[in-house]
Amino acid sequence: MLDLRAEPVPLRVDTGGVVRVGQTRVTLHTVVTAFHQGLGAEEIADRYPSLTLPDVYSVLGYYLRHRSVLDAYLEEQRLAAEEFRAENQQRWPSQALRKKLLARLRRPEQ
Repeated sequence: MLDLRAEPVPLRVDTGGVVRVGQTRVTLHTVVTAFHQGLGAEEIADRYPSLTLPDVYSVLGYYLRHRSVLDAYLEEQRLAAEEFRAENQQRWPSQALRKKLLARLRRPEQ
């Protein structure tokens, strides 16, 4: 007899609030982005060897069934990352650092 009980989706939220696949470091964002780029489940599993093919299929199925909720989560993550980058750019402007490093390169060795 077939066992038709549903298995849990292999997603977890880490201590930083990021959704990851199973016990890997691969994020939901990574899998969904690869999917949006046209990669199939097999290609995603090949690209990220820590993922199993059944887990990739399960995550993609879950994403397709809950697309609006997960797209909202992914957009929140994107905005938070953008804000984080902007804060870091303001704290440590890359242009100033670039000028400093270039000046150091141009100085004769002492």
